[in-house]
Amino acid sequence: MADTKEKAPAQEKKPGKGGAPQGGGKGKDKCAAGAVDHTPKAKEGTPRLQEYYQQTVRPRLAKEFGLTNSHQIPRVEKIVLNVGMGDASKNPKQLEAAVEELGAITGQKATVTRAKKAIANFGLRAGMPVGAFVTLRGARMYEFLDRFITLAIPRIRDFRGLPNRSFDGRGNYTFGIKEQMIFPEIDYDKVEKIHGMDITIVTSTTRDDLAMGLLRELGWPFRGETPQRVA
Repeated sequence: MADTKEKAPAQEKKPGKGGAPQGGGKGKDKCAAGAVDHTPKAKEGTPRLQEYYQQTVRPRLAKEFGLTNSHQIPRVEKIVLNVGMGDASKNPKQLEAAVEELGAITGQKATVTRAKKAIANFGLRAGMPVGAFVTLRGARMYEFLDRFITLAIPRIRDFRGLPNRSFDGRGNYTFGIKEQMIFPEIDYDKVEKIHGMDITIVTSTTRDDLAMGLLRELGWPFRGETPQRVA
């Protein structure tokens, strides 16, 4: 026998604030608002130098040195920029300026270096600031290396190439620059003091010849050599 009872009409939802119906709309509005992320991303995509390394440099190094295992192919693990300022305790503004400059150059906040021991001859006490450093890894490392090779190095005065004997015997390469003005991110009008810095490139290999071949393939301008063109 068919059910002859009529179903009660559904209650209409009363409009809330702004004309939106009350009830289950709040959760949907929250989900819709949370789906849009307005915060800046740490990285978007893959740096071009990293893609060039994965697609071109790795096969070349494996063929040149006869590396059969993919884990033997060297890679850049990190880059360390170090600024030493002995008079940082007397001139704190110069240290603050150096920290800001490192942040502008690398896109990463610098860490202040402090003395571990007290040396009376230098008027140094333990814990006093003596400089700043930045350690770059991943995408920021490749971005900095790309900008340094293509933009900063051509701005060095009387440039004749970077030294090819600055390896430490364990596959790491360290060199120094005399002025921070070579970086295009530095504003001439805001420079407190012209200073240099040491840059260390740490690789995954313990052989200097592999590390040198890696840097050469990445377009490193060694002294007396024509740098490799990076497509």
